[in-house]
Amino acid sequence: MTAGKREGRVLVVEPTASCHGILHRARELGLETIVVSHDDGDRKLADGVRELADRLVVLDANDEELLTETVLRLHGERPLTALIPGFEFYVEIVARLADRLGLPGLRITAVDGLRDKALMRARAAAAGLRVPRLTTISSAAGLADAAAEVGFPLVLKPRDSAGSVHVSRADDLAGLQQAYDWMLTDPRTDLGRGMDGRAVVEEYLDGPELTVEGYVADGTVVIVSVTGKFLGPEPTFVETGHIAQADLPRGTRDAVETYVRDLCAALDLTLGPFHCELRLVDGEPVLIEIGARLPGGHIVDLVEIVTGISLPAVMLAAYTGLDLGTVAPPRAPRAKYAGIALLIAPGVETVGAVSGWDRWQVGGDILEAELYVAPGDPVPPLEDFRSRLGHVIYTSDSHAEAVARFHEITESVRITESVRARGVGDDA
Repeated sequence: MTAGKREGRVLVVEPTASCHGILHRARELGLETIVVSHDDGDRKLADGVRELADRLVVLDANDEELLTETVLRLHGERPLTALIPGFEFYVEIVARLADRLGLPGLRITAVDGLRDKALMRARAAAAGLRVPRLTTISSAAGLADAAAEVGFPLVLKPRDSAGSVHVSRADDLAGLQQAYDWMLTDPRTDLGRGMDGRAVVEEYLDGPELTVEGYVADGTVVIVSVTGKFLGPEPTFVETGHIAQADLPRGTRDAVETYVRDLCAALDLTLGPFHCELRLVDGEPVLIEIGARLPGGHIVDLVEIVTGISLPAVMLAAYTGLDLGTVAPPRAPRAKYAGIALLIAPGVETVGAVSGWDRWQVGGDILEAELYVAPGDPVPPLEDFRSRLGHVIYTSDSHAEAVARFHEITESVRITESVRARGVGDDA
């Protein structure tokens, strides 16, 4: 079937790897797939995403005026069936465009609270939900007052970023100043976006971290998975692994699910999938953030393995308005538990050697294994999702086995520093 003959047109703005399933399912259903992307630098499309696009429109999607003109032109050529944000940064503009074109989408009165972390917490608190004690700043001049108001230890995070970019714990004013200065001076971008001075300063939550994956359909919040999380060493919060599902007492699980349902109501999240991060403080759920998007870190794969539910397909159904049971029919789970080990190398600046990797090739309980680096490659500082150097996806029959497997993988694979990088001579 050629693109011109497909029934319906689905446009995805800057799809990340998690959106592979959206495009794949759309093509299976005979829908034309259009991808709008800068397709360069940190917005370079993954090969799997590129191959599933019937039409690729290359432009800077961070230019709202240009993106609006392009979407209106494409809709004028032949009406679009759906507009889908491929990442959290595009939730607001997509909602506004969908509203303008009469397409399914999030309510435009709600999207600011789904992106702005301070507003998100304010709306949650107004609904009686526990959130961290916090304040906001827009310049370094506000750091001392913010620290005095919140108290140490505390966490600094950009007000509208994602992926743990520049999220950092500080135990004193010097550490807070250092974290804020780095946020402002970091030359790297995240999907073409740099950091401005707006940030949240909030209390440090001491407790295990979880993510909750689910969706909203016809006014009902459906919890699909409560996923356990492993984190690297602080002061940053690099995610190093996940296990679906988390092993929680029934009462704690019920409290988490109730909290997330109430949170969706408080934020007026009425359509499609969500990814909620929270911590359990003395057993009580406390908000970190929620995004009206698919989770990263291969969580969509873990969730589908253990539940049979494809969250990308659910998102496609939500944004096209097509029947959920037809677009995203539940399938039999493949395993009781699924985990991912995300490899990091603290202190390493340049890859020298990788040992222990040969143990973790695909077969048996190992479903996927990929190493992103080779000897001589630079290693990003241990700060956010860009610090991950590889991953292994696996299954198990029990939660205890899944935890043990995670530790076995992460402790056996060693990425060591290049001798040359240390300044040692070639003959050393």
